[in-house]
Amino acid sequence: MRVAVIGATGTIGRPLVEGLSGEHDVVGIARRPPPSDDKVSWIAADATDATAIRGALEGIDVVYHLVHSLGSGDFEERDRAAASATADGAADAGASQIVYLGGLGETSSDLSPHLRSRAETAAILGGGSVPLTTMRAAMIIGPGSAAFETIVALVERLPVMVCPRWVSVETQPVALDDVLAALLGVCGNRAAFGETFDLGGLEVMTYRSMMERVAALLDKHPAMIEVPLLTPRLSSLWLYLVTPASVSVARPLVEGLRVPTVAHDDRIWDLVHARRTTFEEAVRAALGERGA
Repeated sequence: MRVAVIGATGTIGRPLVEGLSGEHDVVGIARRPPPSDDKVSWIAADATDATAIRGALEGIDVVYHLVHSLGSGDFEERDRAAASATADGAADAGASQIVYLGGLGETSSDLSPHLRSRAETAAILGGGSVPLTTMRAAMIIGPGSAAFETIVALVERLPVMVCPRWVSVETQPVALDDVLAALLGVCGNRAAFGETFDLGGLEVMTYRSMMERVAALLDKHPAMIEVPLLTPRLSSLWLYLVTPASVSVARPLVEGLRVPTVAHDDRIWDLVHARRTTFEEAVRAALGERGA
């Protein structure tokens, strides 16, 4: 099949393109793509440019939409434009499937702008004529994942943490390799057309527990003091001071942490015949790749 990945140079896009290229004719679409090679054809296009996306998707069978403009001041508007461009371009190309990677927690009644934008993107992509496969992931454990890198930076840099209430919220972190296995497994899989799948790891835990377990693997022993009055705004500024995340990324991320991100079903793992990675295995692998 001829498969296109929009957002192909991101944390998920890079390894996904490599995985797809073993079996498919792959087109990578990004604003600043690398040179094309014998495995992947690269096209330079802004995801919000409907004309450019329509041209890039000509002759494509399956489209992966991995675009999220977090960090831009107008990220909600940009995400809407990108989703519309993908839905229209895929329809014009006669594609058989769109695959979208969003996030768990998007069905909550109290959505942050970050999660609301992801839910809106799924609605736009699913509103077109091309069948949509939606994948909703919890925090992804892997190098380059903004949320995971933030957790690691906090543990590495703070011997004492004054923690906001979101550290008691439950999540179900999932390994990057497991997310990739799920994304690869639904490519052209008719059983996945029109379906929404939750991508969660083997364990449900609080963010505090996650930080404590990451700290143990790093041989760190931070003291954690929970306070009820650290607002999302102050919390994001706190993250900005001690982690690599810019404030434009940290604030919407933190605002989304108040919503539990727990998988409601595990159907995807049977569908793609994947064994899930344990939390410790995922963290060790991620730390190893980032040179920790």
